[in-house]
Amino acid sequence: MSTTPTPRLILETLLPHLKVAAAYARQIQSRLTALPDKQSGDNFFATALTDADLAIQNLVEIVLLGTFPEIRFYGEEYEQSRNTKYFRSIELGSPDDYLVTLDPIDGTRFYLDGHSNYQIILSVLNTDDYEAVLAISPAQNIYFYALRGEGAFSGSLEMNLEDCTPLKIQSDSKSVFLGFKMSHLASSLKGQYEVISIATDYSSKFQTPSLNGLLTGDLCGAVIKSGQFIDSAALAFLAREAGLIVTTLEGGNLPPLHTCLDYRLSGLILANSREVHQHLLAAAST
Repeated sequence: MSTTPTPRLILETLLPHLKVAAAYARQIQSRLTALPDKQSGDNFFATALTDADLAIQNLVEIVLLGTFPEIRFYGEEYEQSRNTKYFRSIELGSPDDYLVTLDPIDGTRFYLDGHSNYQIILSVLNTDDYEAVLAISPAQNIYFYALRGEGAFSGSLEMNLEDCTPLKIQSDSKSVFLGFKMSHLASSLKGQYEVISIATDYSSKFQTPSLNGLLTGDLCGAVIKSGQFIDSAALAFLAREAGLIVTTLEGGNLPPLHTCLDYRLSGLILANSREVHQHLLAAAST
């Protein structure tokens, strides 16, 4: 097998193509119609599908196969892709045999309903933890990235990686995000926080904050039932590298990725301060 590219090289190679994908996603958003829902998924976000999901994944697959043909790759739409069979594996490998993952449109339901807080999320995973994450917000002309142990950075889509600046999240927000199957925590948090429960508060007409609001300062904390490698767990890595507190629902350290099942971490608490974390931990423990 040829030498594995570094996480930074993977991001640098894919970023120009992902910028094109971002422009494409932005251009066609107003003309989209939904494709038939995917059969898997435990909520109405997980089953949404568009032409953009398939086209962006196809673009990334072509670039990877043409540039790093021995790379491992797992894309959200792997079951529908004609390229999956050409990758060496879709699973985590041994140490430093990286797995690249992709959520071509994170927040497809937001995207379909014309909201701006959808993302393209690409990650580089090692056997124990993330090595890198790149999250692009096409409609907001911004992206975030992090490399393991080097902090998180942000910049406009006109910038290269080296032009981005360290992500400093300064927020006085009192809004907390509850993911699917976490709505029962709302009653114990109301009064202290403005609680946004995605299962009950989502609107097709008015934009509801999503987990990426932690990176922009629109949220001070979040509790999610599980963190998929391709999206919410990747955003948790970005938040952690930016200095936020990220733990399990019991307040412990996150487990090594290779011990997880179905490409997902168990429940997560994310907070921008110890005080918020303690409040969320207490709510999750009741």
